[in-house]
Amino acid sequence: MKKRVIIIGGGAAGSMAALTAAQNGADVLLLEQNEIIGRKILSTGNGRCNFTNRFQDPSCYRSDNSGFAWKSIGKFSEPETTSFFKNLGIYPKDKNGYLYPWSEQASAVREALESALKLAKIRIHTGVRVFGIIPKKNGFQISFSKDGKKGMISGEAVILAAGSKAAAKLGSDGSGYDLAKMLGHKLVPVVPALVQLRCREKLYRQVAGVRTHGKVTVFIDGTETASDIGELQLTDYGISGIPVFQISRYAARGLYEKKEVFAELDFMPDFGDVEFLQMLKERKIRLDGLAMEQYFNGLFHKKLAGALLKRIGISGTMPVHDLSEENLERLCRICKHFRTYIDKTNPFEQAQICAGGVDTSEIDPDTMESKLAKGLYFAGEILDVDGICGGYNLQWAWTSGYLAGKGAANA
Repeated sequence: MKKRVIIIGGGAAGSMAALTAAQNGADVLLLEQNEIIGRKILSTGNGRCNFTNRFQDPSCYRSDNSGFAWKSIGKFSEPETTSFFKNLGIYPKDKNGYLYPWSEQASAVREALESALKLAKIRIHTGVRVFGIIPKKNGFQISFSKDGKKGMISGEAVILAAGSKAAAKLGSDGSGYDLAKMLGHKLVPVVPALVQLRCREKLYRQVAGVRTHGKVTVFIDGTETASDIGELQLTDYGISGIPVFQISRYAARGLYEKKEVFAELDFMPDFGDVEFLQMLKERKIRLDGLAMEQYFNGLFHKKLAGALLKRIGISGTMPVHDLSEENLERLCRICKHFRTYIDKTNPFEQAQICAGGVDTSEIDPDTMESKLAKGLYFAGEILDVDGICGGYNLQWAWTSGYLAGKGAANA
């Protein structure tokens, strides 16, 4: 008689877990609370689905349990992921190491997974909400509801792949955390990640819509914590863009812990302070005869230039000729070390993922099995693992789903 594996959550990690468990001889039942599996996949990569990345490094995966994710990634990484999807008919398009389906349609990935699940004869029940998991002598009893009716089902192993709290409208409502806690697992505080940051200063209304190359560095209680370089997006409430997303988990954690959080924006990251100050001095000579409102022409967007000048009290009508040595030094500091205080992140609904989740010190990195409850496995965003932008969160889903599926079927 086949071993029954019940998977809670039919997203990227749950689908991979289901396919892997079935390939390893298990009788698989997949329970999904949305009406379709893989709904969140449709929004990844701006609808194009960056499903993995050729560059893999421990720094691409974050967790309070340092090194946990990397131990797992080594067992099923980008080459295995690429091969897996080629077998499903998804040929990769390589954009500087970022891999997309050739059609650049996220729907292709979701449909390929759904077709594979059906071919494997995996039973899929959608519109199902699980509200209880009770350990029994030879497995688990699952309590669920569907269409207002309650039911129960039993299995020898359970894989909890119910997602996080990010983007609840796509089905990630955090309900899996409650199930994990019922089974004795601790949670690392869950905060939004890969998310925009809301800033205290009023000047952002002046610069809303500006995109500019820059570096963002986040400080927690005065200590430099993380930084990234790329295209910054200035909004009417604060800062956005991929570099901001990359460091947002640290800002979110600092805010959760009631610490002072500020960022420094460097609008000329390709220049050192001394080098940039010399450039400003040369511009004073070259642009003699113009007004300050034209001083940054060709360097910064007009709205950003105006906001920077206003921040340090220099009028746009002041002649460039009148710039003092002190003025030039202040201009250098404001362009290279623009300090902005972070009051909050945007909410979970606008976050791509979460930082925090089930404490991975209680999980076996080789199999994703709980160290507290034999036969219980975890996969995907529910765990305290979050990746940087670039396909790493999906790679974590494929890796953890594969290991959980294999572990659950073979244990």
